[in-house]
Amino acid sequence: MTTAFPVTRTLSSRPAAGPPVVLIHGFASSAAADWPAECWADPLAAAGRETIVVHLPGHAGGPKVAEAGEVTAARVVDALAECAGTEEVDVVGYSLGARLAWDLARHPRTSVRRLVLGGLSPREPFAAVDLAAARAAVRGGPSPADPLTGAIAAMASAGDAESLLNLVEGLAAEPFDPSAGVPAVPTLFLAGREDLMAHGIEELAAQVPGARMRHVAGDHRGALVGVELREAVLDFLGAPDAA
Repeated sequence: MTTAFPVTRTLSSRPAAGPPVVLIHGFASSAAADWPAECWADPLAAAGRETIVVHLPGHAGGPKVAEAGEVTAARVVDALAECAGTEEVDVVGYSLGARLAWDLARHPRTSVRRLVLGGLSPREPFAAVDLAAARAAVRGGPSPADPLTGAIAAMASAGDAESLLNLVEGLAAEPFDPSAGVPAVPTLFLAGREDLMAHGIEELAAQVPGARMRHVAGDHRGALVGVELREAVLDFLGAPDAA
């Protein structure tokens, strides 16, 4: 799977005040849930910014995933690069979206001006999932004994479980490895003060030269839907470029 994923574009009727903003949602969520238009596309359009909201594979609005090999991290990021295009963009990712955005910012075909990474863990969770137990659980079998596997199975069960678990397997084949390279663009890291899933995000921020780290109110979900995080993102994206 190397073609672009489906996207929802919102244009601005005002003169462009910056590059388009690419928004990448989290695992077992959706573009509509993570980036509701009234909170993101509408205010960005009012500020003269186009938005490109990506629908990830296995999720609502995105393609089904028949095989894990279709959705290794490299293939997914290649498809995201197609979504972003060759012109300059800003990129905002949350949770899984942030993990993918980290690699997208270093993709040779993508020109990223500013990068926002929210709710990002420095460790790869999917590689630790017992996929056999998770698949058995979503097909009506016993709940997995492993808490992480049980949580992933429960999240997958709320959507297209087979596609989502194929995505987990595909991404786990190429685990997130921050030491392989860091973004070389102005970067803002964000995490909820009660977000256990983003524990250690400060380690990642410390690896990126000049990066900003900010904690906001809420847990993993609460931070994303909160006003504080949204205002921090919009302020960062609207800040003037350094001379």
